Amino acid sequence: MLKRISGLSKSVIDKTRSLMSGDAETHSALIVSRNDHPVSRKSISSNALKVLNRLHEGGYAAYLVGGGVRDVLVGLRPKDFDVATDASPEDVRALFRNSRIIGRRFRLVHVVYGRDIIEVATFRASHDKGAGGEIGESGRIVRDNVFGSIEEDARRRDFSVNALYYNIADRSVVDYVGGLNDIEARVFRLIGDPVTRCEEDPVRVLRAVRLASKLEFDIEPATLAAMQQTSHLLGNTAPARMFEEVLKLFQGGYAERSFAAVREHELLEYLFPLLAKRFDSNPSEELLTLLNAALANTDKRVGQGKPITPAYLLAFMLWPDVEERAKQHVSQGKSVPDALMDAADSVMQVQRDVISIPKRFSGPMREIWQLQPRLEQYRGKRATKLLEGRRFRAAYDFLCLRSSIEPKLKPMAKWWTDVQELPEGEQLDYVAKKPMIHGLWGEPKRDSETKKKQRRRRQRSARKPKRDSDQTPQ
Repeated sequence: MLKRISGLSKSVIDKTRSLMSGDAETHSALIVSRNDHPVSRKSISSNALKVLNRLHEGGYAAYLVGGGVRDVLVGLRPKDFDVATDASPEDVRALFRNSRIIGRRFRLVHVVYGRDIIEVATFRASHDKGAGGEIGESGRIVRDNVFGSIEEDARRRDFSVNALYYNIADRSVVDYVGGLNDIEARVFRLIGDPVTRCEEDPVRVLRAVRLASKLEFDIEPATLAAMQQTSHLLGNTAPARMFEEVLKLFQGGYAERSFAAVREHELLEYLFPLLAKRFDSNPSEELLTLLNAALANTDKRVGQGKPITPAYLLAFMLWPDVEERAKQHVSQGKSVPDALMDAADSVMQVQRDVISIPKRFSGPMREIWQLQPRLEQYRGKRATKLLEGRRFRAAYDFLCLRSSIEPKLKPMAKWWTDVQELPEGEQLDYVAKKPMIHGLWGEPKRDSETKKKQRRRRQRSARKPKRDSDQTPQ
């Protein structure tokens, strides 16, 4: 399909254009033979191949489906490998000792190979075709366990480009809904009535934004209109599920594009309401520069194969309000550490109503925030001791990005960069050169406090006359 699908023959391209020129749902499947498409066993993980082959050998249909097929067709290296089959969850469980059935709303099987999990789903039919389906009053799917044929399964998937199947039996690619045509056109299109599909699962609005950002595709007009009409339903989505979607948006290596798309489609209020309010009331180029730098840094680490943590990026998303509230508390007489703690509590409380941030991430976020004034103000051994902390590196990176919009922090960030490059024995001597910053949080000057401490030290060190132990008191 043009330059986006390398390896497809011209005859297949012409056939696809012909078949998909009308309503995609009125046509039978387009089957592309092995020699006419680029998907091969080499592009599939070894564990996914084990699952596909064992299902096939057991007499069941076995297809790779979704992102694993889509990404190969657009020239990307796939990371997710989902399998679809006509075997029931119990049949799959019987074939694989290393598997477990999960889910209630959507029952499927996880086949476990160490840390690698291959998800196996039985072909689904429409929710209204059996007792295993249930739709709530709002139109949202409550249960989705009506099993059916591969064609029914394709038509109930979300986007056409995610409904492409690779058949392990003959290594063909099967397309029931015009996914190949949409890949050629570089568009995301919801299958079926777009409004109904968004009402069934409002998270599809975020998925469209995320995947379009990843592939740099456009969103088909009718799909886009439905997203705009139903986006408010995201406000009723479980905070735990919203957290999962945030991780997918910003940890895939295209966080900067995703953030821009989220803002473009006016979805930021459903993810980070305080940040959205800040952009709406007082747009700041400096803030956008800071966030884009953090997002670009995350994308860079993903591209380099380095580990990333949601705590770092989430800390940046909430930082503007934490910082502002902390300064307000300091102006009311609180110490900087206490002010930061109270500010973090209040901001986290607002955020939890939208996205539930697990303690394994919220704890490190708080540590990164609390370390900022310490990096600014500590000297001597207290400063070098910070280098040994487990959150030092994240807090240091955080400080460096803050310095990109706060000129007062630039000398401080440079000092911390330089001190890390020194041998351990020379670090303490270098502490004398550490710049000091006071007043950044609105705290009072410390000159008078220093003089008071010096006076107290002199008073305590004054010698008292020795008392003669042999002298009898009068």
